[in-house]
Amino acid sequence: MKTTRFLKALAGESVDRPPIWFMRQAGRYLPEYRAIRQQAKHFLALCQNPELACEVTLQPIRRFNLDAAIIFSDILTVPNAMGMPLTFQEGEGPRFPEPIRTRQAIETLQLDKDVLNQQLGYVFEAIKLAKQQLNPLNTPLIGFCGSPFTVATYMIEGGGGLSSGFKNFKSWLYQDPATLTLLLNKLVEASTTYLLGQIAAGADCVMIFDTWGGIVDTPRYLAFSLDPMAKIMAGIRKQHPNFPVILFTKQGAQWLGSIAKTGCTGIGLDWTIDIQQAREIVGNQITLQGNLDPMMLYAKPEIIQQETVRIMQKHGPMPGHIMNLGHGILPDVPVEHVSAFVQAVQQFKYT
Repeated sequence: MKTTRFLKALAGESVDRPPIWFMRQAGRYLPEYRAIRQQAKHFLALCQNPELACEVTLQPIRRFNLDAAIIFSDILTVPNAMGMPLTFQEGEGPRFPEPIRTRQAIETLQLDKDVLNQQLGYVFEAIKLAKQQLNPLNTPLIGFCGSPFTVATYMIEGGGGLSSGFKNFKSWLYQDPATLTLLLNKLVEASTTYLLGQIAAGADCVMIFDTWGGIVDTPRYLAFSLDPMAKIMAGIRKQHPNFPVILFTKQGAQWLGSIAKTGCTGIGLDWTIDIQQAREIVGNQITLQGNLDPMMLYAKPEIIQQETVRIMQKHGPMPGHIMNLGHGILPDVPVEHVSAFVQAVQQFKYT
């Protein structure tokens, strides 16, 4: 498995072309996903069914022959396993009906490793099932979790929080950082347990998704977003010293130098920074992943391909680039536009 294009590129080894996978690659833009989705009563039921989650994980691999799969799940499975009831409303996304509002609510969150592993066992089982089918294809599988910062925003806001400017979350951040730190530390512990369980089940790499870290200033990003991610990574490396870990912060371009200093294997880029500039900031020892704007997939196929090639050429033949979107693919993107993106990468050759 270490000879795969994806894992070689992640390790900084030379490959014939950049490997490609993309965030949220198993999802509603695929008709075969929508067919499976109808079999489940709701989104969380789909995540909690190992057979269906495995099937959804494999769908984009079958269709596009991508260089890596990512297990189908959701970042909010962790707080759900910690004791917070979670719902998914069609068209509204995830909701916590009882968001955290007090320190006592944080103190009651479940951290027992055996309980967490039992509650999240459906994810581990889905990974095992997916690996059985991916191994003959020599296709690696990515495991993941949300960053403690991002997960905490959902737990406190009850949902995304974007429309309200994260009022509840930021009130805690500014007025009671000690209590927020308690929550973040609990999420570090739970997330570390979760990722170690995914690795034990067969994940070849893990990625930490930090969607909302970019909503704060530099001192608070470093203290409340990056530091917890670094602690998770340290917990993984304590048991698996060389295991590949990718960190991704949306709107995090200004902090690339600090992210690189964590010792992560790869850094996910959104679309707000030139990839050549990113390479100059982080140096040659870390793999860069990205950075096509997901909205580009609404353009004509020839424009998608031109922009994809431009990014790959801008990075150049230096080892250590994985082609990806700068964030998750959107549900109504035409499949043929996704094909144009994938084909541009698969037909590309370093000169």
